[in-house]
Amino acid sequence: MTVTPHVAGSAFVRRIRPRPGHWIRPLVFMAPALAGLALFFAYPLGALVYYSFTRYDLLNDEVWVGLRNYVHLVADDPLARKAAYNTVWLVVVITVLRLVFSTGVAAVLARVRSGAGLFRTLVYLPALAPPVAATLAFTFLFNPGTGPVNIVLGWFGISGPLWFSDPAWAKPALTLLTLWASGELIIILLAGMLDVPAELYEAAGLDGAGPVRRFWHITLPSIAPVLVFGVINSIILGLQYFTQAVVAASVASGSADIAGSRRVIGYPDNSTLTFPVWIYQQGFHYYNMGYASAMSVVLFVVSTLFTVLFVQRLRRASHVEEAN
Repeated sequence: MTVTPHVAGSAFVRRIRPRPGHWIRPLVFMAPALAGLALFFAYPLGALVYYSFTRYDLLNDEVWVGLRNYVHLVADDPLARKAAYNTVWLVVVITVLRLVFSTGVAAVLARVRSGAGLFRTLVYLPALAPPVAATLAFTFLFNPGTGPVNIVLGWFGISGPLWFSDPAWAKPALTLLTLWASGELIIILLAGMLDVPAELYEAAGLDGAGPVRRFWHITLPSIAPVLVFGVINSIILGLQYFTQAVVAASVASGSADIAGSRRVIGYPDNSTLTFPVWIYQQGFHYYNMGYASAMSVVLFVVSTLFTVLFVQRLRRASHVEEAN
């Protein structure tokens, strides 16, 4: 890199000229990451978009069909609409309840002084459970006939629902499972709350603000970027809901050993049929890989929109925080 003096008026300006080929060294260091990005993201994404415009069954050569897969998705597939409804339901309910539940638990943990480490560990442990094992445990706990949950409800004279075997209660039961495994978000929110300056609470206390007003006007605005992260993370979690829905449907139907069976997917009455589950069913059960690719492209676009929204919101929040 060469530095040449340049006189502009009374100021002495140094003009820095990059050496020829200065970009080669950074490119060499970035090559492994770029190669992995191209091999495991760019190429699969390009292939996915291409196959979404074809009729392809994994056995024969693909046949170009244009927008026919997308038209069929929008106009001619009632189960796709049912799956989209279930997914939107899970996204809305999981996002709202997960954020409220995690914020409440984090606020309680932030006030704990004795045994705080133990309680934080206990809250985080469910997040470490494998999704399949956690779902199996929940289907046992919420078994309508022999599950401990309905037995305890019976002690109080309450007739427990069928849970995973009832179309009206299957999605709420999956929501409870998701809330139980929200330890990661709770710990992140807790870290944000503990990072709020104590001086703000002290000043609010001197002004006569109670606990509720301090939480509403100090804690929540201070952890706004973390709350935005929790919202977008929960939305993406709901959009990609797959493993728990498949395992719960298989166990509740009594056919857990028949992986991918048509009568298992979405049990009961397609109430657990999410959009990713229907993508899997179309691609690997019916071998409609072109149609499954079209649905995957739609899901990818929706997820990307929320991710972009998340990044923009975080940047805006960081700029506001720096200005203050």
